[in-house]
Amino acid sequence: INGRVRKQWYQRRVRETITSEEQTAVEESVEHIYSACQGRTRLKETFPLHKVRHISYLRKGLLKLSENFECLDASRPWLCYWILHSLNLLGDQIPQEQQLRISEFLKSVQADTGGFCGNIGHLPHLATTYAAVSALASLDFEPCYDIIDTSKLNQFLQNMHNDDGSFTMHKDGELDVRGAYCAAVVAHLSGIYSEELFANTGEWIAKCQTFEGGFGSRPGTEAHGGYTFCSLAALILLNKTHLINKDQLLDWAVHRQMRFEGGFQGRTNKMVDGCYSFWQGGVFPLLHHILKTDLKSNLDEKEWLFSQVPCKITFCSAVSTPAEA
Repeated sequence: INGRVRKQWYQRRVRETITSEEQTAVEESVEHIYSACQGRTRLKETFPLHKVRHISYLRKGLLKLSENFECLDASRPWLCYWILHSLNLLGDQIPQEQQLRISEFLKSVQADTGGFCGNIGHLPHLATTYAAVSALASLDFEPCYDIIDTSKLNQFLQNMHNDDGSFTMHKDGELDVRGAYCAAVVAHLSGIYSEELFANTGEWIAKCQTFEGGFGSRPGTEAHGGYTFCSLAALILLNKTHLINKDQLLDWAVHRQMRFEGGFQGRTNKMVDGCYSFWQGGVFPLLHHILKTDLKSNLDEKEWLFSQVPCKITFCSAVSTPAEA
């Protein structure tokens, strides 16, 4: 169906709105790019990953980043985690000497009161604590783990924990499900998890599930892809998935995949988005795990619960176009 026919369908079947007009414009743009791609190259179901070039780029980033990254100076543990995790996924292993240097840097941003900061002298924050601990977990060298002061880290998490089960991101900071997710991951990776530390957290997260089935940032807010991933992942770590409506969640998640573009939207009536394709796509392996373990469902190990072919085509089109230009 071309863009003109889709627009006529909107006019006939539903009242045209700004959202429907924007959706039609996005589909017409995607169709134009896809058609141009088809004319220039033969799309394949598999797309080559240039591992050596990616590894080279990432290794350079561990030593020096360009001035374009200056805006992330308060997020340095994140840069460590993103690079190290990417190298792990690509099967690369950095020398132990370099691993020690990375762990020493992360030690320098560990706060005296526990937790990790975005840079030296900053406040400890749950997000950068998540990044730092995850980065250390990505290093395959045991002495690197010893830099974590688990006693102070445990105290930091206790200070961020509220009576209703929620977690604030930092002292006097914002409160949403990211805090609960970051805290749960950090506690498990560092070996300090306890039910007391997460008292009422599962119940609080369950209250964030909306009538649509997804999860908002906190109770009473709109269902959102990033918060849904954080909520579900945290509930699995807390062993509290029995508190939520899984059928409603699955229904909401599968309807976030856009039928024409193939990628995912982050919220109802929003545009397709590469970022939310990551978050929404990450929900499905978690649901797959729940259905196989809790409900004893006989699910295919090679396929997720969404259409993967359109996502592959969209990815190939998006990546091929600049290279062909």
